[in-house]
Amino acid sequence: MRFSSPVLPVSMPAMENLALLLIIISAVMHALWNLLVKKSRDKTVFIWWMFACAFGLMNIYMFLPGRPFPPFTPRYLLLAASAAVCFVLYHWFTGKAYREGDLSITYPLAQTSMLYVPIWGVLLLGEQLSFAGVAGILLIVAGAYSIQLRRLSLTELLRPLRSLGDSSVQSALLAGLVYSIGAIIDKQGVDSYSAYHFTYTLVLFMLGYMSLNLLRPCYRGRVLAEWRNSRKLVLWSGPVMLGSFLTFRYGLQLSPVSYAVPLRQVSLLIGVLIGIFFLGESFGRMRLASTGLILAGVFFIWHG
Repeated sequence: MRFSSPVLPVSMPAMENLALLLIIISAVMHALWNLLVKKSRDKTVFIWWMFACAFGLMNIYMFLPGRPFPPFTPRYLLLAASAAVCFVLYHWFTGKAYREGDLSITYPLAQTSMLYVPIWGVLLLGEQLSFAGVAGILLIVAGAYSIQLRRLSLTELLRPLRSLGDSSVQSALLAGLVYSIGAIIDKQGVDSYSAYHFTYTLVLFMLGYMSLNLLRPCYRGRVLAEWRNSRKLVLWSGPVMLGSFLTFRYGLQLSPVSYAVPLRQVSLLIGVLIGIFFLGESFGRMRLASTGLILAGVFFIWHG
């Protein structure tokens, strides 16, 4: 797997409007398909159906006359397969962390990918960040970290870091790490190949890994049962998830990964708004402050 030389840093201008728009659209769709997953019964099986639906839609375009297939070279397959491993592991680690631990502790720690990605981007891809861009990343990190905290106090801010020996906390930290590695590989893929083709192969590998998981005896009978229970949600969520995947990767082609990954955390803001207006959730001062930090971060990155 080849990375760009860190010796020759790339100068980063203010983020392109099109890249910003694509990533924000992706964030909105990301929040929407997560909402649909929450409404499903058997979430692991539902996500498999969602990926199967998205992959089926991608094949309709791929098999149109005159549409070339992806270049199945060893490097291309290695990038897609390894990115898919990272993203599947991210879902597995976050699921384990959220099931076993307190969400107000594990959720902030799962967002640590936003700290790793700029480091990998600078060291491995030669990205050079502006002062305003770094400030924007830190504001978004602060907003994402604090959005699930109960109150604003030093004790509450440090609470997630005081449980590092807990397996749920370790899973959350591993989720952030593996996602950051996957994001760097993802950037290499969309910079080297067609964003559509790379997304197609990425979804194929992720679907394959999830299919292997569903072959275990504990999932026997659950795949068809979930289709019967949630087929309308599946048919909605597949296109929405596909739209989220594609718009993010087209945006990723036009922007540094160091900016793109933090910017996608706008989905947290969208999730909060969905919770307030459609699920009747409360909107306390912590959430208000957190969303303000995220919006300020987006502004700094956009004009950085």
